[in-house]
Amino acid sequence: MYQALYRKWRPRTFDDVVGQGHITQTLKRQAATGRLSHAYLFTGTRGTGKTTCAKILARAVNCERPVDGNPCNECPSCVGIESGAILDVLELDAASNNGVDQVRALRDEAVYTPAAVKKRVYIVDEVHMLSTAAFNALLKILEEPPSHLMFILATTELHKVPATIKSRCQQFAFKRILPGEIAGRLSYVAGQEGMVLTQEGAALLARLADGGMRDALSLLDQCAGPAGAVIGEGEILDALGLAGSLETGRLLEQVGAGDAAAALETLGRLYGAGKDVGSLLNELSSLVRDLLVRRTAPQGGTALLSGGYDENTMRRLSNVFQTQRLVQMLGLLQKTVAGLSRSGNRRTDAELCLIRLCDPSLDESTAGLNARLARVEELLAKGGRPAASAPQVSAVKQPAAPVLPEPAGGEARPPWEEEGRVEAAPKGPEGSPSRAKGSAVGGFKPAAAPAVEIWPNLVAGLRGKIPMGEYTFLNNPAMVQGRLEGDTLTVWAESDFVKSMVGKPAVLEAIGAAASAVSGRAVRCTAAVGKPPAQAAGEALPAEEPEEHDRLDDLMAFGAQFDNIIIQE
Repeated sequence: MYQALYRKWRPRTFDDVVGQGHITQTLKRQAATGRLSHAYLFTGTRGTGKTTCAKILARAVNCERPVDGNPCNECPSCVGIESGAILDVLELDAASNNGVDQVRALRDEAVYTPAAVKKRVYIVDEVHMLSTAAFNALLKILEEPPSHLMFILATTELHKVPATIKSRCQQFAFKRILPGEIAGRLSYVAGQEGMVLTQEGAALLARLADGGMRDALSLLDQCAGPAGAVIGEGEILDALGLAGSLETGRLLEQVGAGDAAAALETLGRLYGAGKDVGSLLNELSSLVRDLLVRRTAPQGGTALLSGGYDENTMRRLSNVFQTQRLVQMLGLLQKTVAGLSRSGNRRTDAELCLIRLCDPSLDESTAGLNARLARVEELLAKGGRPAASAPQVSAVKQPAAPVLPEPAGGEARPPWEEEGRVEAAPKGPEGSPSRAKGSAVGGFKPAAAPAVEIWPNLVAGLRGKIPMGEYTFLNNPAMVQGRLEGDTLTVWAESDFVKSMVGKPAVLEAIGAAASAVSGRAVRCTAAVGKPPAQAAGEALPAEEPEEHDRLDDLMAFGAQFDNIIIQE
């Protein structure tokens, strides 16, 4: 009768366990010296060797001829435990035996000395599935166990195990096995089984296993063909219904180009070839995730990449997408994949996802809006495209940009032409608003404006130059107002607490420097509690203060004009 590879090649000694040397060395030393604990708790993700090490430890502590802490697997005790003939070593599944009655029966039986071996060992798998009453029944015997008793608990969800149980056990955390170690083990097993597994195929199976050796062996078993047949990357992709790195990279390039027709055609072709749409979106999500890691952590993030794509492909795709765009794409892909299990038509959901990926304007979420604004800012930074841009805080001169045609009706106007902001901005040689020297902070330098009107533009220009906590108070007219009188700018705060925030020396220094740049003369800044004094009789009232023209408000005012430009780019 055929036996699955993961069962046939399950390690029988600690030395055979792959990727968990930090645990097996400790267990070997304890078994060899006899310094054993009465309870162990093995934690970690699936397929990493928890139950396997528990069975090896149960044989090692009862072995009649141990070899350096390893069981000999030949003595009557080892053979009987491995075959299940010795009932003193019992393996329980807590998922199906999670009631308090089962645990009480186990507790009552545990007090008896073993009949055939030195120690009675109970292996409780998925121990987190026990009920609260069952944990309480197990707690007493864990606290005061007989000398002949040993518990080995295993779980994939440590957070569900009560702290009272964890504190009475020696905990061992099993880590995910590295892809290189999995690939080496797969090559060895394939050679012993007469399979021809290529190096690329072993690497692909190791990546798909996601750190679990059992999953890797199961995938190898699934892809195995006739004796002597080559198991390469192409055969694995066909057997598992995956698209492969080349197809996934080509599909992402079509998304970056905004070619929805080509992306849908690729999806239809892969779907017709038997590829699963869920697996395809997962592969696309993995690639986008690698690109995001590469952009946000170019130096130290190399070890975090899945390694399924060559350097040329990664470099080419990294130049296509911005960070905000990758975040938006990854969120949309993850949301779609999560909903496929409840979908009535998986293919339609995948097609809608690709259409939204190709056209960011169809994504009305916050991430989609941020991606579009980031694209607009990139076009503005490059120059030569849209002219209607928000006032910049940087003192570096921006390249001139041609003015877009004014929409019909003349309603949408650039920020510097809005009534009530500042005087009309002077024009540069190519029609773009030029900036006078010294007016970098706060946008454009107002001409002959009342002194009180300097404050809103001044505050807007301080964004990013002072901490956001203090800027929040400065940007709230109900809490803070500024009045420039002569060479002194007084910041009037609503309360002592607000004054303590905006009256810090570093904040006042930044405000004073900004006011000096805007007014063209040295300005000293102070802070006071209260309201600014009323204007003198007959003095003209200030114009209505404009709302905060921050990055989002100004770009949204004319962002609709750039949708066609973004798509064309």
